[in-house]
Amino acid sequence: MRSGSTDLPVLKPFRAPAPIAPSGFAAPVMLSSGTLAVFVILFGASLALAQVAARPAGEGAVTVLLRWAPLIFQGFLFNILISFLSMALGTVVGVLVGIAQVSLLAPVRKTAWGVTQFFRNAPWLVLLFYAMFLLPFEFRMFGITIAFPAWVKAVIGLALPVAANVSEIVRGGIKSIPAGQWESADALAFTRAQTLWMIILPQAFKRMLPPWMNLYAILTMATTLISVVGIQDALSVTRAALIAESRPELMIPMYLLLLLMFFAYCYPIARATLALERRFNVKA
Repeated sequence: MRSGSTDLPVLKPFRAPAPIAPSGFAAPVMLSSGTLAVFVILFGASLALAQVAARPAGEGAVTVLLRWAPLIFQGFLFNILISFLSMALGTVVGVLVGIAQVSLLAPVRKTAWGVTQFFRNAPWLVLLFYAMFLLPFEFRMFGITIAFPAWVKAVIGLALPVAANVSEIVRGGIKSIPAGQWESADALAFTRAQTLWMIILPQAFKRMLPPWMNLYAILTMATTLISVVGIQDALSVTRAALIAESRPELMIPMYLLLLLMFFAYCYPIARATLALERRFNVKA
């Protein structure tokens, strides 16, 4: 036998497959573009029908829609602002309550669980009504009267169910980490707080991110509830435009325009959520 040779079977080098991240994000973009095109076609068809049904002496449907579109878009931006603020407040509170749900102290753990279950299973509109009508319109501090705007109360009302859902996301993310991580940290003399902030939460973050993004998309669509309690948002502006014009044929194009705005904003978030789940191998 020659030096350096062998008659034993040899396993050929294995070529690792390409990462799935690029394709994981490319597919949702393609699907989003196709679905968005369907909405655009439906919007164009409804606008054409409204143009045909327009009164001979009145303005065309396209002219009226272009006049109101900037105002509707401004209302839509207000919905986005409300969603940002509600999500930020709900996330801060929800993270604290979620960590309290895994506390070693039974009273703290049970109280956090009860608060989470109550607000998680309460109707969002009911919580919004309670926040709007139970919170004061103004309050005094050091002899100074400070107004409490309705939109701030709406942010609080929407942040309550968000906080409850974020709390459950945090609890589930922490519980999904294997117990061996806690045991290894105990063996290295880490405190529970050090284990949680330095070991457990960094690993749980990627598992919590997809459901957190999905919750934000749901919240954004739910911000139209604020129109029910008298706050001027995109839905309120659309309804006011229809009343001002008194043209029933414009109802479908205007509401489709509003739907198109929300769809173009929320659908990519939902698709990115699925892509992150595939990338991080997060199982439902």
